[in-house]
Amino acid sequence: MSGICEGRVVIITGGGRGIGREHALAFAREGARVVVNDLGGSVDGAGADESPAQQVVEEIRARGGEAVANTDSVSDYAGAGRIVQAALDTFGGLDVVVNNAGILRDRMFVNMSEEEFDSVIAVHLRGTFAVSRHAVDYWRARAKSGETNDARIISTSSPSGIFGNIGQANYGAAKAGIAAMTIILADELGRMGITANAIAPVALTRMTEGLALFADMSEGEADAQGYHPMDPANISPLVVWLGSALSAGVTGRIFTVTGGEIGVAEPWIKGPTATKEGGRWSPEELSAVVPGLVADARGNSDMFGNPRG
Repeated sequence: MSGICEGRVVIITGGGRGIGREHALAFAREGARVVVNDLGGSVDGAGADESPAQQVVEEIRARGGEAVANTDSVSDYAGAGRIVQAALDTFGGLDVVVNNAGILRDRMFVNMSEEEFDSVIAVHLRGTFAVSRHAVDYWRARAKSGETNDARIISTSSPSGIFGNIGQANYGAAKAGIAAMTIILADELGRMGITANAIAPVALTRMTEGLALFADMSEGEADAQGYHPMDPANISPLVVWLGSALSAGVTGRIFTVTGGEIGVAEPWIKGPTATKEGGRWSPEELSAVVPGLVADARGNSDMFGNPRG
């Protein structure tokens, strides 16, 4: 296999199913050597199964590619280290980390338990931190020894994190944290030859198929070329490009991606302001100030990034 990632070593967390599986296959088609990490649990994170990761590895090998399976949990810091070590031991290096592993435990906030909140934060936000942190240790040691890096961290945020979605306070908070972490990592790690970007994808997977929001979007057949707008394979070309040497000048951005559409999510900015010269505001004065600022500000977005009506 050859392509824009030929010879690069890539870790895909949550690579056994859904979007992660498509990432692993797409990177392999472009010549990458792939560590397919997947605990093999259910959508809510329960249980474990070695077969999803191994099946993707076998599929890659059957097509002439190189891959190895790993079933450690990204939420376990030591386990995250073993994921990175698997790349180093098997392929002798590491160029790209794709943080994709995730679970769902959706609940309206008034009914959400502590465990439902903590478990989702652990897999998404802590997992992104843990795997990235171990990878950065490797790249930092290379930089200190005088070697150059052309390294990539590509993380998975969500429209729920950057725009918001009812019933996903835990998931949205984790995904918003990943978006913020991405921007900070880009600023901190660029000097070591590491870029950091994230995607906020929309696709039909086992994690989204039960959501009412996706019911209408998933209907219909693929066209004659096999394209369906909700196919998770639509997400992977952007991720593969971000993982290649071609993307060296792009860092610190969060990309929306669904079907054939790719966009750049614009970050929080300071909106309308009011300044009291020579002193601080009194609480009473703010009744004549804050409502006007809110009226002049852009409203919050809906799940698709469009201003709410």
